[in-house]
Amino acid sequence: MFDTILIANRGEIACRIIRSARSLGIRTVAVYSEADADAQHVRQADEAHPIGGPRPQDSYLRGDAIIEVALRSGARAIHPGYGFLSENAEFADAVEAAGLVFIGPSSASMRKMGSKAGAKQLMDAAGVPVVPGYTGEDQSPEVLQREADRIGYPLMIKAAHGGGGKGMRIVHASADFAAHLQSCQREAASAFGRDRVLLERYVASPRHIEIQVFGDSQGNIIHLGERECSAQRRYQKVLEEAPSPFLTPGLREAMGAAAVQAARAIDYTNAGTVEFIVDGEGRFYFMEINTRLQVEHPVTEMVTGLDLVQWQLRVAAGQPLPLAQEQLRHAGHAIEVRLYAEDPDAGFLPGSGVLHTLQLPPPGDGIRVDAGVVQGDAVTIFYDPMIAKLIVHAADRPAALARMREALAQSRIRGPKSNIAFLERLVRHPVVVEGRIDTGYLDRHLDEFIGAPLQPEPALVAAAAGIWLLHQEQRARQQAADSTEPGSPWAIPDGWRLGHAGQRSVAFQHGEQRILLHARGIHGNYAFEADDGTQWQVDGVRLADGMASVRVDGVGLRLRVDVDGNGVLLHDGRQRLQLAPVDLYRHEGREVGGSGDRALAPMPGRVVVVKVAAGDTVEEGQQLLVMEAMKMELAVNAPRTGRIAEVRAEEGDFVEADAVLVMLEAAT
Repeated sequence: MFDTILIANRGEIACRIIRSARSLGIRTVAVYSEADADAQHVRQADEAHPIGGPRPQDSYLRGDAIIEVALRSGARAIHPGYGFLSENAEFADAVEAAGLVFIGPSSASMRKMGSKAGAKQLMDAAGVPVVPGYTGEDQSPEVLQREADRIGYPLMIKAAHGGGGKGMRIVHASADFAAHLQSCQREAASAFGRDRVLLERYVASPRHIEIQVFGDSQGNIIHLGERECSAQRRYQKVLEEAPSPFLTPGLREAMGAAAVQAARAIDYTNAGTVEFIVDGEGRFYFMEINTRLQVEHPVTEMVTGLDLVQWQLRVAAGQPLPLAQEQLRHAGHAIEVRLYAEDPDAGFLPGSGVLHTLQLPPPGDGIRVDAGVVQGDAVTIFYDPMIAKLIVHAADRPAALARMREALAQSRIRGPKSNIAFLERLVRHPVVVEGRIDTGYLDRHLDEFIGAPLQPEPALVAAAAGIWLLHQEQRARQQAADSTEPGSPWAIPDGWRLGHAGQRSVAFQHGEQRILLHARGIHGNYAFEADDGTQWQVDGVRLADGMASVRVDGVGLRLRVDVDGNGVLLHDGRQRLQLAPVDLYRHEGREVGGSGDRALAPMPGRVVVVKVAAGDTVEEGQQLLVMEAMKMELAVNAPRTGRIAEVRAEEGDFVEADAVLVMLEAAT
């Protein structure tokens, strides 16, 4: 076994590998960019070395710098994690040429699967079912357009060397093909360094089933069962589970055998994933083999009780697989979701910034948390905005869903916006609860999962208001105790105000809704009245260890609560309610965004394409430029019809959020 390994990655997966390596007594070496000097994987590794600037191409994609650190630090092997160089055959060759071990499949296997086009041809020859399409090397726009028209619409454009949902587009009409092709090629070149694409028939309403496979250098290949990843948004997996609620025993056996057959066709070693799509009739088609560890591997670990990273290390060291196919056992049901710094209500726009609050459920009792950040860390613009993965395990699927709802209820993020509320709606939605979701459902019905917060129950609003007032009283009491005149009657926090007979008013913001309440009372006992005359009696408010107990009109409630100067967040086990205090009297200000003469950067990022110049005439909604941030493209469109007065950004520029990128001539 290795005594020291280098981890050529960052964030959550680097921390994950460190844990397994340490359990085997293996020393770990990390690498980091300028943006990651204070990152958790740097702090958790036994030693860490800088390798370049914040952009991936200046650091985590620099194979030469990574290998140099490995040799200098005494590492005997390199684990690539996922993403970055994990599926780069040239990097694997360079690692081996340096006398080190690449913890993953051989470069030959990678090359066979590195091109989706070549992979489909190989699998077709091996007898594994594939979707009809075009995988040719002629990538001229004319040929691709002709082949697309031959295949028919809708069809899928895929980055031939891609993965993780990047560089993929659905095209519904011939006239739309060229624009989608250019965007897909740009994204593929940026994410993977190659812009080759393939075309394939689009299977309507498919399920996405992937099979975990493992091979060793002795020629043994097994599968560890399936994961269902049908809950997707724009080809990005949102919820993963094992086992699939869709597969029959017969289909499960057939797909497992096909996955092993696919792995044998390329002499596969180490961890890999064979991905299939399955139509409503149970016909399955090969999609690709991901020649690396998958983001969602923890659900397989939870139902098998195995540590797949330990398996990777043992196999890379030349040891045989720890178990044979017939020795594998599966128990219970596991589900994984990913917490992201993103704003679902703004098109899932990635976020960045300091995590002022990061509260996640404590691990144990069927809950696992894989994270690469802690409270106080920052989410940067340069990398994927994932904060953490929540994984749960229970005896069956209903129990696992219930446990996931509880895990999400215990989570709170303050700083950049997050997708927690979106995930909470997702795991309660009937299409998920009943196991009916297909890969396109979220995109077709996104309004069912995002939008304005659900109308809160009046009793919860009253409880939240009572919790807020008690918290304010406690703060005032502490401030009075700390003051130079603690006995002053003006420091007594009893709610009394001259001429108001103890009445006070409080205002909160809930989404777009403003809530105004008038209150009387003190010490956790309050009478509230809304402007429409509705009244509530709130009694017995008690706060302790993140929980609140309260009676609203005599009905007792137990609530999870987080309250501070920024407001109150409570959860009753079914819904999340967040109220932010606002001024009692609103002052009307100018319209946000001014006159609409400016196109602003929606977030920090890099300008990759500028499509207009000063003097051009544009229509409202016309694309002006394209930005790249956190591995995704963002289009900046014209706020109105008009003439371009000034373009303030060039291709390659890094810009801050809300920077003015394009100015239109003032409207007359």
